[in-house]
Amino acid sequence: MTAPLTPPPPPHEPSPHDAWPSPGTAAAPHDAGRDGPGMRTELREAAVITVLVAITGVALGLLWLWLAPRVPLVGEVVDDSWVVYLKDTEGEQAVGVDGTFVLLAVAFGAVSAAAVFAWRRRGGVPLVVALALGGLLGSLLAWRIGVWLGPGQDVIAQARAAGKGVTFSAPLKLSAKGALLAWSLAALLVHLGLTALFGPRDPETYGQGPLQKDPYGAPRA
Repeated sequence: MTAPLTPPPPPHEPSPHDAWPSPGTAAAPHDAGRDGPGMRTELREAAVITVLVAITGVALGLLWLWLAPRVPLVGEVVDDSWVVYLKDTEGEQAVGVDGTFVLLAVAFGAVSAAAVFAWRRRGGVPLVVALALGGLLGSLLAWRIGVWLGPGQDVIAQARAAGKGVTFSAPLKLSAKGALLAWSLAALLVHLGLTALFGPRDPETYGQGPLQKDPYGAPRA
């Protein structure tokens, strides 16, 4: 009985792309170890952004106090009691107070979003949450600062101090509490737009769409 003349096939030479790890070495996925430190870094950055954005609410409160229109009030004595009423019942100053806050909050939201994007030219859930939370905290801080530094809340005492029939300013008040969300919404929209327009893109091969990788992270032919 004769042996076959066909030589056996040559042993398979493993390529660098399909090489298996040596014994005793665990096969780790691509970029293993980066997710943990990367997420911790993003969380730290988000905490810093939240604090910085919230602190700028002081500037918003001062601008609101300076730019918001004053609501004129007048005090009168009726039956030995002080009564306070609006001097101009058809005036729109109260609406202007809320509108001024909203416009300023939108401007602050756009600037804060642009600053965060210029610092970290990417998106990410932590950054977005930081912008939204910082904007809300900044709005709350601005509202309380404006009320605190504005005209006194005791209108009867103000009327007595001003005198009968003398006009004085009403306390600064934010009637539409939904205005507190203007900063956060503006920041989210601006940051989303900047990320969509100027954010990083996935690498693409000419005419073949996104670069495909095998399970080990090496580019496929």
